[in-house]
Amino acid sequence: MNNGQFALIKKDIRSITSNKQIFAVLLIVPLVLTIVLPSIFVLVLTQAPDAASDFQKLLDMMPVTDGEYSQQQRILGLILNNIMLPFFLIVPIMASSVMAASSFVGEKEKHTLETLLYSPLSLRQLFQSKILAGFSVGMMVSYISFAAMLLVVEVEVFFLTGNLIIPGISWLIIMLLIAPTFSLVAIAVTVRSSAKAKTIEEAQQRAVFLIFPILALVIGQFTGILLINSWLLLGLGAVLVVLDVLLMRNAAGNFTYEKLLK
Repeated sequence: MNNGQFALIKKDIRSITSNKQIFAVLLIVPLVLTIVLPSIFVLVLTQAPDAASDFQKLLDMMPVTDGEYSQQQRILGLILNNIMLPFFLIVPIMASSVMAASSFVGEKEKHTLETLLYSPLSLRQLFQSKILAGFSVGMMVSYISFAAMLLVVEVEVFFLTGNLIIPGISWLIIMLLIAPTFSLVAIAVTVRSSAKAKTIEEAQQRAVFLIFPILALVIGQFTGILLINSWLLLGLGAVLVVLDVLLMRNAAGNFTYEKLLK
């Protein structure tokens, strides 16, 4: 990466912090999904013991573990290591698609696209810089959200029960494989639609469909149809890697002067 690409990435990231509307979305959505939502689960479970029976079907699907754990501890672990996983995946999808839309279509809205195309950077370098800007913001928001969620949940659980919850191996797969690959899929879909989009909101519309697989995982968790595990996540990650390659090639093929200047 040369200095010109690095400067472009910094410019795109800076534009996010200066846009109050977009910055609010990047702040509020992760706050609700990773702080408010798990806090509600923890408070309901610890303050309303009868709610534990609602999770029994999912508990029965979990593998038997060594050691003595109370039903409440098992359910709290279930909430952190299974139920919160699909909800969390909305964060990298949202953050990356918002950043990608702002990075690509934002140039059109600000009427700076023509100037950008006359920069010393090649079209390929421009494309790479825009992708890296969206990816870096998506991952930064995701990692900060995860750290905040883990800190808040552990403090709440310790204060209310005197115990801590150990994050499962699934979170490692989520943070190192699923979140980055989902982020790239969201960026590729957004970039693909940015060629014809005239506004940031229009460019984000297609990325909204990526929420549907997440909703399917959420429904599967609560209905007991499936329980997210490491093998399922690894399989999903393999599928996402293939999608990333195909979608990025397609997006790069559509990143031409003719389509950008339409």
